[in-house]
Amino acid sequence: MLGKHFSITDPKDVNTVIYKINETEKEFLKDSPKYTVERLDYTEQIIGENKKKTFFIDEPNKDKDQLVILSFGKEKVVVNVGILEGMQVKISKKPIPMKFKTLYSEKEEEYKDFTYTPNLKRPISIIDPETTEEIKPTLYYDEKTNEVKGKCKLKPYKSYFAFEIR
Repeated sequence: MLGKHFSITDPKDVNTVIYKINETEKEFLKDSPKYTVERLDYTEQIIGENKKKTFFIDEPNKDKDQLVILSFGKEKVVVNVGILEGMQVKISKKPIPMKFKTLYSEKEEEYKDFTYTPNLKRPISIIDPETTEEIKPTLYYDEKTNEVKGKCKLKPYKSYFAFEIR
């Protein structure tokens, strides 16, 4: 199956990242999160003061793909959900259950224990709002629960944006 792509334009001082929502395969559902998130790769082109980003989905669903669209600006994050049908993104009017919060601590700490599916996808993402880079978790095997889990190291005196699809 061929991939899909679509473009958006970010105004000055806004940086948009997009995640595809994946439903976990039925055979893994018993011991795994129901939904996982996958950050989309993109290319960027500067057009005046704006940035045109082209996002890519390598393995699209046959009918439509659900998206979480996060636009990071100065001291705020705008959260939207959308649907990719064909090569067109439609902003959804029907909300999906999503939990998000800001993480902050005055000491270094680990945010941990989010469970992975057997194909190593996860339901949660932690993002540095200044760079919009994802905080990559360290994976470990929890022998008590017989699961692969992840944990992220968070720096002190720094805010992070975390979201999870439920």
